[in-house]
Amino acid sequence: MAAAPSAVSVNGVKIGTTSQAYLESKAVKETKTLVSELCRQFYTLGWVSGTGGSITIKVHDDSIPKSEQLIIMSPSGVQKERMEPEDMYVISPDGSTLFTPSPKPYPHKPPKCSDCGPLFMKAYEMRDAGAVIHSHGIESCLVTMINPLSKEFRITHMEMIKGIKGHGYYDELVVPIIENTAYEYELTESLAKAIEAYPKTTAVLVRNHGIYVWGDTWISAKTQSECYHYLFDAALKLHQLGLDWTTPDHGPIQSVRGVPRTVCGSNVSAKAQKTNHEVEPLPRCILLDIEGTTTPISFVSEVLFPYARNNVGRHLSATYNTTDTQDDIKLLRSQVQSDLEQGVEGALPIPSDDAGKEEVIAALVANVEAMIKADRKITALKQLQGHIWRTGYENNELEGVVFDDVPEALEKWSALGIKVYIYSSGSRLAQRLIFGKTSHGDLRKYLSGFFDTTVGNKRETRSYVEISESLGVDKSSDIFFVTDVFQEATAAKAAGLEVVISIRPGNGPLPEKHGFKTVTSFSEI
Repeated sequence: MAAAPSAVSVNGVKIGTTSQAYLESKAVKETKTLVSELCRQFYTLGWVSGTGGSITIKVHDDSIPKSEQLIIMSPSGVQKERMEPEDMYVISPDGSTLFTPSPKPYPHKPPKCSDCGPLFMKAYEMRDAGAVIHSHGIESCLVTMINPLSKEFRITHMEMIKGIKGHGYYDELVVPIIENTAYEYELTESLAKAIEAYPKTTAVLVRNHGIYVWGDTWISAKTQSECYHYLFDAALKLHQLGLDWTTPDHGPIQSVRGVPRTVCGSNVSAKAQKTNHEVEPLPRCILLDIEGTTTPISFVSEVLFPYARNNVGRHLSATYNTTDTQDDIKLLRSQVQSDLEQGVEGALPIPSDDAGKEEVIAALVANVEAMIKADRKITALKQLQGHIWRTGYENNELEGVVFDDVPEALEKWSALGIKVYIYSSGSRLAQRLIFGKTSHGDLRKYLSGFFDTTVGNKRETRSYVEISESLGVDKSSDIFFVTDVFQEATAAKAAGLEVVISIRPGNGPLPEKHGFKTVTSFSEI
């Protein structure tokens, strides 16, 4: 069946995307074959057994915008491991059926488009996906059942997290959980709300049911699905061993003053006893600034900045042809060009590569020195500084410094099941370096993630809203932010975070009647 054709160019020939010629084109046939092959593979993995689960892929064609590409979808209620290309449905971008497979003889059921169809379409519509996979894998079902009150699955410090788009080993992976219904199409609204509420997620779990995973391409969707299932399986096995997969050190599941602590991202807060026998809910997350909060300002101003400034030329010369340094130079060129157009003081033109390595480096050094002198909080500078400092730490020329009360507090919060994150104007690499090599050892095991200025300026409210959405907390007040900067505290408070200001030796003065609680040590938190 076909609708009114829209003209596109396929293999140099203009035809309609819904014409019979296009439905029989090589691209459509190859995608049908791919879906049937993946159905067989996913059956062996236990993702689509018992006729459950489904897969859908867009017909890729460079001449057609992704939003207008046709969709190949496996049928519902059939033996997925026996699927053939001709058994696949062809769906238009608006969700209407363009091709229905022919019925097979008894005892096969008549063909039926996947009940997941409306949910697939939401992922395509809201995330511009290239493929969506729905798995009934037992791992994705069981992790939603350990804590029936949990609204999220959370895990950190596992290598396979790197296989999820936008995540690294030290990041916390958060997957929203929605409640199951009798019919899959009834999940459409709750899935859409979860996609909207968790802008960085590439999957949604359905309690007692399975998972929906999407990617920019079928390879991305498949890779991420494999990583999700691995992480779910790891979480289940850690739970069986009495270990907590939601904390960086994966230590024993703890109790807080006799109250068992839940895992799997429960939205039920643990309780801590106060000395007057009142009960106070613990924050779900603590967000820490570095300079003037965990680390003396003097370490940054008198050690790190001078080291970066004094080693710019040496670093650029020694690493000039590396990928990292070429990326740094590209970013600096873009920043300097913008500075020149805006008349920023200290900005100097950077010659083209044809001028030679030495002249390029000399111009870069001059610009970087001006940026450091002005204490500019810009990504181009922070990224380069991070790479320079990395070399310093590797050569044992630098060692991270934190206040003496910080390690004990981090260990305590970790034992209580509180996730701790860092938000600093320094790059995420620079942050990891400070905590990765200190006189107290590697403190990264207590940290669930790192945020830098790529999420926004630290003095802007929107940045803290973005962090709240990324962490997936039920409400912004579940995050407790500690900083030494009044403007940052004000911005975070406006976003709904709980805020306290850190008073440390060397910190700048605060406005009178600033209105915030203050602490001089993390032991007071």
